[in-house]
Parts: sequence; structure tokens; C-alpha cells
Amino acid sequence: MTSSSGASRRQVLAVAAAAATAPLLAGAPTEAKPKQPKTWDLTILGTSDTHGNVYNWDYYKDAEFDDSKHNDVGVAKLATLVNQIRAERRGRATLVLDAGDTIQGTPLATYYAKQEPITSTGETHPMARAMNILRYDAVTLGNHEFNYGLPLLATWIEQLGFPALAANALNAKTGKPAFLPYVIKEVKLGGHGAPKLRVGILGLTNPGVAIWDKGNVEGRLVFADMVATAAKWVPEMRRRGADLVVISAHGGDSGTSSYGPELPNENPTALIAEQVPGIDAILFGHAHNEVPEKFVTNLTTGERVLTSEPSKWGQRLTRMDFTLTREKGRWRVTAKSATTLNTNTVVEDPAVLAAVRGQHTKTVEYVNRVVAQSSVELSAAESRYKDTPILDFINHVQTEVVTEALAGGEYAGLPVLSIAAPFSRTAVFPQGDVRIRDVAGLYVYDNTLEAVVLTGAEVKAYLEYSAKYFVTLPAGAPVNPETISDPAVPDYNYDVFSGVDYDIDIAKPVGQRITRLVLAGTDTPVAADARFVVAVNNYRRSGGGNFPGIVKPQVYNAQQEIRQLLIDWAQAKGVIDPADFFVPNWKLVRDGVPVF
Repeated sequence: MTSSSGASRRQVLAVAAAAATAPLLAGAPTEAKPKQPKTWDLTILGTSDTHGNVYNWDYYKDAEFDDSKHNDVGVAKLATLVNQIRAERRGRATLVLDAGDTIQGTPLATYYAKQEPITSTGETHPMARAMNILRYDAVTLGNHEFNYGLPLLATWIEQLGFPALAANALNAKTGKPAFLPYVIKEVKLGGHGAPKLRVGILGLTNPGVAIWDKGNVEGRLVFADMVATAAKWVPEMRRRGADLVVISAHGGDSGTSSYGPELPNENPTALIAEQVPGIDAILFGHAHNEVPEKFVTNLTTGERVLTSEPSKWGQRLTRMDFTLTREKGRWRVTAKSATTLNTNTVVEDPAVLAAVRGQHTKTVEYVNRVVAQSSVELSAAESRYKDTPILDFINHVQTEVVTEALAGGEYAGLPVLSIAAPFSRTAVFPQGDVRIRDVAGLYVYDNTLEAVVLTGAEVKAYLEYSAKYFVTLPAGAPVNPETISDPAVPDYNYDVFSGVDYDIDIAKPVGQRITRLVLAGTDTPVAADARFVVAVNNYRRSGGGNFPGIVKPQVYNAQQEIRQLLIDWAQAKGVIDPADFFVPNWKLVRDGVPVF
């Protein structure tokens, strides 16, 4: 027998239970949770500006690469990261792209372009060997791909196991693309039965090639605007079935150019994202910056375009991740993000090292050949703000070569001036043995020597433009060599002259700094209508840096590489002695008082 209170409790529980189950039993409607759409993911890995780096090696120091931030370099390091991510994502789609500047930048790359060129030996270029091991899906041509001429570029492209893209490099005669503009890769998003995604990859190279490598491309290639080219091809890729559109662009995102306005913009990545609808992401390079993730809103659609730049030399790997859903037979990106991964966290991939070991070893042996003895140590550490013997070495050799070449001709009676820039802050000729790597470390670019005629007025204008390199420091203000230059002006865009004497007054505003410009060893001012032959590298003479007055017909152009001329001079002399070439001819001043 039970109490009435116990019965009441049982009745209450029974009613509650019935209420809880009644909708199910009676078929009454419920608030069902909305069905979550199925999602898939895609990862795109990106490299750029590897510049001939395969091993984590500094050929100029003959040692493992290291810098103040302990970065590592090289495709072998990148390969390890790529392989790790591929393993992590096994069975899911992963693409690997490169945004250009691949076959120039180290003695390794130079050796197989100049000493044993792949065009004559038939040997596979080290960067083709390394990148084929890594299994890229596509590479964009950077401006430095054109440094060694179109035949070598064509040979390298033939050696690649994947497409090389450059939609805006056009045949000068036909106006049609000279290289493959884009590819559409069909990838499976997952395992058996998973849907396929068509990824369109558009490659855009830098229009500055028309200036920087004019001698190699003039009359053969023209370079269209990168924004306009993207606007042409992105809709075409969409029409041809691309579900996702990625651009691999060799141009920075600053919107500015190092040259004048006569050519399309050098660094238009952000402008492309803003102005061209239909782009999901842009991997970019050229500026050598690290941009892990940056979104740019398209002005037409309001969609956010994902952009990323993976620094330089293989120091970083960009990783872009996309989440997608499929709605009514169409793909939609629901989330995207990017980051950069540091290659100093991994070891080098042994397969890449093995593929390039013989070429690396041959290059190391070559750059360690002794070419001369230096009577004293010569350093470039102060060349930006002091007249140094090591920079005069460059100017002396250039002057000598041009003077000899013009002897007995129309320009033989004109004084020969020479221009050089402090490319490296770390270059040193040690006392004693000077090796090829020491000379290469001083002159790190593959420039050739040219010469033009400038008037005295043009020389002064050129020097005024160069002097904008320095910040304005009033007389009496403290001077710190580390901060004396404008960070917006790279060292390679500061030129010094030999053959005239001049002062740069850094207390005065830009454009009014050349306060003394006289003929060498005299007090005679340089007349505005005086005429000089000026030895200059092809990059500058073609307009690189937008220096005034220098883009004009050459009076000398034997297509001789300046670095090799320096090596040849040192070998012929046997001794590098500043007494043979050092002539202090310029200084920084404030109100006429030397800064240093």
C-alpha cells in the first residue's frame, strides 16, 4: 500500500514524461536544427623570389647561410615544409605555386648561365632539378628570368616538369601571349567519390622587364599592364570552368614603381585585387617582403581577395587555406586564410640536395679560386657614406675598359666618368688571397657595362637625384651611419661617380645638395655644357631607378658582364692595391664641413 503523496509524485512524473515524448509519439512538428552544408578544403602553398638558392648556403662566405634573424634559405628547405604539409593533408588537395625570380641571384645560378650555360651543355639547370623534385604545379616568370636572354629562358622552361606562366608577356609582332597565360588544374577534394574542383592559375610577370632587360627583349617581347591583363583573362578562366581563381603575380603591392610612368605599374598587386572582379587569392613576389596575410576588398563586388608574399630566397613558405561548400552545383568559398612558415624550423630535403649536389660542389670550387692578392683589407661597410677604395675599384675597372674601347674614335677626347653603387654592406677583400667569391660578393648583380655621353648639367642632375638617398640632417645634429639614409631608397639606388670631385650637403633639401662639382683634381667648376663619357651598368642605363638623363643611346656596349671584368682585371694584375686606383673625390658635408 502506498501513500497518497507518493502516488501524486508518480502522477506528476508520468505527466512530465508524457509531455516530453508527446510530440514524437503524436507526430507533432519539431524545430529541427538546420542541416549544415558539407564542406571541403583546399591548401595552396606558395614560394617566390628563390633567386637561385637551393642549398642553405652563402657562396660569398663559403659557409652555411645565416643572417641577423637566423633565417635559412633554399628550395631544399622549402621542399621539407611542402612535403610535411602534403603528408599532413594526405588524400586532400594541395597545390604548390611560385611567383617568379628563380634562375638568377646566386653564383650557382650564374655558373649555369655563364660559365657552363645550359644552352650549350644540355645540362639541366639546378633550379629545374630542385623544383622538379618538389613537384610544383606552376611557376610564374619573374623579371630576372629574362636576365640571360630568351634562349636560356626557353631551355629552362623546357626542363621543367610543370607550366611556366606569363600572361602579359606578348610577342612584339603578333601581340599574342609569348608564354602560357594560365592553367586550370582539376583537383579532387578528398577520397573516393569526392567532388572535383577546377582551380584557375593566372601568371603575371613584371612589365619592368622592358626596361631592365631591354637588350634581351626589345623588338621581341612587349609587356602589357598587369591589371589590364588580369581583367582580360580572369573572366576567360571563369568562362572556361574555373571554380576558384588564383593569380601568381611577380609584382609587389605598393602601387609604386622604381621607374618612371612610361611603363605599366611595377607593383600593382593590391590594384589588381581592387579592380578585377572574380579573383579569390593572389600569391605575389618581387618586393622581397613578408606578407603573411592581407585582404584587399574588390571595389566592384565587395569580395575580399586574399593576398600573401613569402619573403625571398626560400626563407618563407606561404600557406593559403580555403574552405568550400557546394550549392546548386556551384562551388562557394566560405572561409580563407593565409600565413607564412619559416624554413629555419626544418632540415633540408635530402632528395633535393642529392639532385643538385654535383652542381653545388662545382660552384663552390669555382668561387673559391684565388684571382689576386690584396695588399690590404678592403671593406664595403662604409661605402654608402664615405668614399672607399673598394667602390673605386669598380669605377676604376669600368673607366679603364671604356677608355680603351673608345681610344682613337669619335669620343676619345672626352673625359670618362664612371658610376657605381654600394650593392653590398658586407663585401670584403681580405688582405692576401682574394677569391672569385669575394669579387662576386662585391658585385652581386649580373649587369653588363655600357657607356653614354652626358653633359655637365646632366651629371649634376644625376648626382642631385642620387643624393636623395640621404635624410636631411641640419648642421650640429647627431649623425648615425645606420640611419643616415632614407629607408625608402635602397642602397642599389644610390650611385657615386668617379672622374669629377663633388660635395653632398645633407643639411640642404633634396635637389639642392651638390654644392661643389669640379673637374677632377682641380677647382674648375663643371660647365653645364661640358661633355663626358659615363660608364654605367645596363640596369641603370635602361632606366632602372628612374635616374634622369641616363636613358640614351650607348656609345659603348660590348655586352661584357661587370663582375667578370672585375675578376679579369684582378687576375691580370695579380695584386689589388688601392694605390693603383683609389682617388678620394666625394664627401658628405654640412655647410661645407665634412660629416666624417
